[in-house]
Amino acid sequence: MTEDFLYPEILISAYSQGFFPMADETGKIYWHNPDPRAIIPLRNVKVPRSLKQFFKKNDVTFRIDSNFEYVIKKCAQRRSSWISPEIEAGFIMFHDYGFAHSVETYIDGEIVGGLYGVAIGGAFFGESMFSDVSNASKAAFYYLVFRMIDRGFILLDSQYVNEFTRSLGAIEIPKINYLNILKRALTLPCSLI
Repeated sequence: MTEDFLYPEILISAYSQGFFPMADETGKIYWHNPDPRAIIPLRNVKVPRSLKQFFKKNDVTFRIDSNFEYVIKKCAQRRSSWISPEIEAGFIMFHDYGFAHSVETYIDGEIVGGLYGVAIGGAFFGESMFSDVSNASKAAFYYLVFRMIDRGFILLDSQYVNEFTRSLGAIEIPKINYLNILKRALTLPCSLI
């Protein structure tokens, strides 16, 4: 059962104002809108050497939205996850409406990692990643970044900074600056597909 406030219309409104949902360890869902806000400046992203080796050693391909439900379920399979069953159901519906997307990494035709998030206008809000093979989620991330640049996106929102997102290039900016970038991004006619 999807919570009423996780219906697509509500999620579009929330993301457009800088809010996103997360569940706590009890499954209770809260709206977050942090200050400062973490973003990943697209033009500053550099592919690390370890990932170049990953591409050399493997027959890697990428797909978008080929297996969204699998990706979100894999992202939720952690000892501690903010992706509750209600959030999972809400984002599957959001995907069906064309706003939630997955980027999947395949090696020899088998899905080995990926990420999912929300795209509205020229903004992509990164939600979660999973990796069954080392570097598979990072590969999906870099594929996403270059596709976003190619498609005219201007905002990659990583919400909070942690050690992993910092390694991808995440920085924190004041919420007021974030909201100004978001406002501009929402006017852009961009699409990942």
